[in-house]
Amino acid sequence: MIDDKDRKIIDELVKDSRQTTSQLSKKLNVPITTIHNRIKKLVELGVIINYTVNLNHALLGRTVPAYVWISINYNVPGKKISQSEISAQLKKIEGVYEVYILTGGSDVLVKVLVKDISELNNLVTEKLRNIPGVDKTQTSIILKEV
Repeated sequence: MIDDKDRKIIDELVKDSRQTTSQLSKKLNVPITTIHNRIKKLVELGVIINYTVNLNHALLGRTVPAYVWISINYNVPGKKISQSEISAQLKKIEGVYEVYILTGGSDVLVKVLVKDISELNNLVTEKLRNIPGVDKTQTSIILKEV
């Protein structure tokens, strides 16, 4: 299914998905048609789902990244609560970039990017905590990404 050549192509695309098949061909010493056909195969197999952009959030005014762990109260009167439903609502909130459904001590983990602490406070206390079923939150500001 996937061999070492495919893995090398994938590794290169993860580093920079803007690379052309010609650039990949030169880097990996593989014919350009082989690169093209293998990328096409990886897309068809669903290994490559899409191509994306990594943003410099500071230049966009979002300098405060944080993780918010959320515990869900599944016993809200008159409402059926699920992790998936709450996660879908969370994903729609401006400033929320990633949402994960978890096992363990928390039910959902959210990565947020905001411009300042005031915006983080508003996002957590006014938006996240007002979603029916959100019981508790614990916020950790990310000091540095390594």
